[in-house]
Amino acid sequence: MSPKRPLAKLALAAAVLLALPAAPAAAATIESTSSNWAGYAVARKGTRFRRVSGTWVQPAVTCTGDRAYSAYWVGLGGYRTTSQALEQIGTAADCDSTGTAHYTAWYELVPAAAVTVKLNVRAGDTIAASVAVSAHRVRLHLVDRTTGAAVTRTLRAVTVDTTSAEWMAEAPSLCDERGFCATQPLADFGTASFTAARATTTGGHAGAIRDPAWSAVAISLEDLPDGDPRFAGDMTSAGGATPGALSSTGDAFSISFAGSSPAPGQVA
Repeated sequence: MSPKRPLAKLALAAAVLLALPAAPAAAATIESTSSNWAGYAVARKGTRFRRVSGTWVQPAVTCTGDRAYSAYWVGLGGYRTTSQALEQIGTAADCDSTGTAHYTAWYELVPAAAVTVKLNVRAGDTIAASVAVSAHRVRLHLVDRTTGAAVTRTLRAVTVDTTSAEWMAEAPSLCDERGFCATQPLADFGTASFTAARATTTGGHAGAIRDPAWSAVAISLEDLPDGDPRFAGDMTSAGGATPGALSSTGDAFSISFAGSSPAPGQVA
């Protein structure tokens, strides 16, 4: 996804550093913070999901000559601090040291590393993606609706997590060979707009982020140097990002870089 570095790898969710409460039974939007995620997650005790889908406009990052990274994705699992797996697919928008922006597509089955796929992505393209899980079979699909190019992978995962569904922007983490991870600087992506955000449970119920069948969590990305003690000292400043309110249909929202205020359900 991002340029490889000696003895290190960029991981999208090697450490999901969330400070999240348990999802209550009532369908209410909860506000929470993370050191690497910004967006929405849905969950409810006893509920399992079989599919998540969403559409976003690939953000154009502003590069200033410093390395910075960002990722945009939909996924299942990884919401809880005890989670051992996450199935996700999305795009990236990164800046190298020359001030050049790079746009790529990728998937990841945590705890394995992210895999870059051969699909040309450009800023402003409309991206649609989905993840579906049945037992240990994971189907990942991403299509660039602007160009028509698409990629589908069907893989077997040793461990899966289907207790949550997510629509996120992320500051990726840099992990060394010992497994120590540090959140990297977040690229200035301006605004990332998500639409058609839906999830389906194993029982067959399909709904938007705002649905009485589960609880929605609005997650803001903030520097949390004193967050999860398991990762104390392993984080660098990542910048910030904030999700806006959900649209009236409950399936659209925007995420703004560095705390600018998005309008409810703002889309590009």
